[in-house]
Amino acid sequence: MDIWKNVLETIEENVDEQTFENWFKPIKPIYINNDSISLEIPNKFFLDWFQKNYLALLKSSLSYVTKKEYTVKFSFSTNKDILSHPTKKYQKESSFKQKKHIFIGDTLNKNHSFDNFIVGTSNQFAHAAALSVAKNPSVNYNPLFIYGGVGLGKTHLLSAIGNYLVAHNINVCFISSENFMNELINSIRYDRMPIFREKFRTAEVLLIDDIQFIAGKERTQEEFFHTFNSLFESQRQIVMSSDKFPRDINFLEERLRSRFEWGLIADIQPPEIETKIAILKSKAYTLNIPLPDDVCFFLASSINSNIRELEGSLIRIGAFASLTEKEITLSTAKEILKNIIPDNKSVIDIETIQKAVTNHFKIKISDLNSNKRQRVYALPRQIGMYLSRKLTLSSFPEIGTSFGGRDHSTVIHAVNKIKKLIESDKSIKGIIESIENKL
Repeated sequence: MDIWKNVLETIEENVDEQTFENWFKPIKPIYINNDSISLEIPNKFFLDWFQKNYLALLKSSLSYVTKKEYTVKFSFSTNKDILSHPTKKYQKESSFKQKKHIFIGDTLNKNHSFDNFIVGTSNQFAHAAALSVAKNPSVNYNPLFIYGGVGLGKTHLLSAIGNYLVAHNINVCFISSENFMNELINSIRYDRMPIFREKFRTAEVLLIDDIQFIAGKERTQEEFFHTFNSLFESQRQIVMSSDKFPRDINFLEERLRSRFEWGLIADIQPPEIETKIAILKSKAYTLNIPLPDDVCFFLASSINSNIRELEGSLIRIGAFASLTEKEITLSTAKEILKNIIPDNKSVIDIETIQKAVTNHFKIKISDLNSNKRQRVYALPRQIGMYLSRKLTLSSFPEIGTSFGGRDHSTVIHAVNKIKKLIESDKSIKGIIESIENKL
């Protein structure tokens, strides 16, 4: 359908690549008449998310292409093998419930559950996808690939899936890719490869953390490729976490990269301040730490790297107050964390820099964190990275995380490029000086 093709082309120009791949490519047009369009989508979860986040964009793109308003109708996929028989891939319900569950691999953190995972706009999609997979393994999204920076909650979500499934008597294997490789090495060394393969290929669900670790390790990639194929062909769920988008993982075999992109890719971004406050209050309640609102806001607004550092600072304050029997106050918190969080009067954080840059260029912060490569977005993004390196104490990896989970090498490239432009382009120098003066 030419109309649908033109609509997709219009949408592709206005969203990042991942959004287009995940939320528009899976849609299939059924028919288009004078005033309505019927589209086929995978399932209800897809529909709920799409209507909330992308339906307005679809309608506006339709109007732009056709110069008229359309009513949009949705229907679900008719793949009966998947949708009508969700338990067929395991065994009959009665015998399945009688089976004693087996858990293999690394130890699951029992404290990691969906109930205590604080959901915000930065991780809402990943949380919803993980919960959907836990409730219906191998039905909705297989594989599920969750990626994001260090300490943002990827392992928490994998553990939450594992704990949920174990509680429902489903065989689970949870393991880091590093331990997967170590077990492979030992199995080769002691001639135990049949045992190794049986262990990982008989689990109903495989949860593998930090999959990027296998990049560049030829034999490990070879074995995981066959493990992946065996599980996928047996309709068993695979969930992976990574610090990078599949195509951004260097030295990863193309056949693995393409398989990682077969299912659903969900990202976790650095949390906004509201989510950080919610995380701190939840953790303080769990640890019985009396946390005043001003101290909570101070921590949330001062720590931008990751959730682990945020929680670590809270624990440090709580331990100090408990051991010294002193009340937690804002001045006390600043004193305790003075080596971690310098005085805010002399420090500008990345979030403040991003707001100043986006205000100057009249774009959105989401544009800085997107994969859009047009100069209108790329130049402000690089200037933001340069100023973050110049005006904050953040490391290259921390800056990369704050700008859409980018690799530290991308930040280094951006900083060096802007330095050269300042020397050769007076207009760029003037823009940066203007932003710095406002800061």
